[in-house]
Amino acid sequence: MATETLTYAELGACLTISPKAARSLAKRLRLPCSLSEDGKALVSVDLSEIRHRPRSPGRREAGNDAVSARIATLQAEVARLAATAAGHRADFERERERADRLMVELQQANADTMAAREATARLEGFLRAGGKSGGPTDSLASGARRLGHLAADLVAADRKGKAAG
Repeated sequence: MATETLTYAELGACLTISPKAARSLAKRLRLPCSLSEDGKALVSVDLSEIRHRPRSPGRREAGNDAVSARIATLQAEVARLAATAAGHRADFERERERADRLMVELQQANADTMAAREATARLEGFLRAGGKSGGPTDSLASGARRLGHLAADLVAADRKGKAAG
């Protein structure tokens, strides 16, 4: 019954386990611990009283196989979800581009509508005036000329709208 004072690394070497496992064993067995001068933990232990046997590698491997299979299953699920997400992202980008095109078309249609309203207002103003500007020197030729300018403005606005669209 010789009590020895060992570090966790030394205890692990005696029991053929890792220092971390030796520390866990010392805590589980509630072995008395102290600190050395260099700051390492020392465990007071009687090695003849400890009946510790490390687990056989076969048991650990069987557990690892189940974990490995679960990891592989989860990785396949992640890959499937990533592919689904990529498909959704492509749909989103396509719809976004479509919405952008529709917005441009709508803005162009609004501009064309405003131009048509302005031209309509000018023509209505001309027709309300009876083709005259109100002056005594205004003749039928100047009214026709004015109507020709309004028609040319309408054609130019229409061509400008078609060129932009």
